[in-house]
Amino acid sequence: MLNRKSGLSKARRCRLLSLGRTSMYYRPTFSDETLGLMRRVDELYTEDPTRGVRRICAVLRNEGAKIGLDKVRTIMRRLGLSAIYCKPKLSEPHPGHKKYPYLLRGVTITGVNHVWSTDITYIRLRGGFVYLTAVMDWYSRCVLSWRLSTSLEATFCVEALEEAIERYGAPEIFNTDQGKQFTCDDFIDVLNKHKAKISMDGKGRALDNVFVERLWRTVKYEDVYLKEYDSVAECRAGLAAFFDRYNTKREHQALGYRYPQDVYNEGIYTSKAA
Repeated sequence: MLNRKSGLSKARRCRLLSLGRTSMYYRPTFSDETLGLMRRVDELYTEDPTRGVRRICAVLRNEGAKIGLDKVRTIMRRLGLSAIYCKPKLSEPHPGHKKYPYLLRGVTITGVNHVWSTDITYIRLRGGFVYLTAVMDWYSRCVLSWRLSTSLEATFCVEALEEAIERYGAPEIFNTDQGKQFTCDDFIDVLNKHKAKISMDGKGRALDNVFVERLWRTVKYEDVYLKEYDSVAECRAGLAAFFDRYNTKREHQALGYRYPQDVYNEGIYTSKAA
């Protein structure tokens, strides 16, 4: 599809594949050694997000790497990782954007489309990395939409939100962290247009968006780490298959071993019948 012989313009090809145009020109910019360290740091952090710079550095040294604290700190900042609280750099606040209060403390989720949430995570490739965002329904754990991007511009987050609303309608409450991708005018305007209440995690409170954090762990352990994708296109195709399985063929203990898509569909049917 990305081949020039397809007869389609670059913009058209990217729209059909739900890829940002920068993906067509993506080239890795890090050495094999640095990429190997980035992959291992990502694995160690996903295994135990309480690990900080010192503990990760100690593990790497025990494994034979000649590395110092400054190098580990630089890699973690590049990946947007820090102990306990995830992604202060993937979702860095913008000083000029409005912050919204957290609306979910003590709230019981009563059905589908009551609460949705989103986040961003780092996805490694064999020769580089990309970023992944997804929109999830809290009640059913169903992944409603997702996007990949080679940059942290807000566009791919806005596109994922618009697709979820187009396919499933709007939620009552939409929860995010305070990252600039989610506080920008383009993202907030979509939520306001559809009259969704905006909720944002408290600063430094990783567990305010715990369901998406669990999703990232599942994505990495059950797909990304096993597949070792070579390219953005390969990663996108693999994740499409993974999210289809996640929604329709992967049993969830919290749902009584049912599938998220079935729970979501049952919830829609029940709400319409009521």
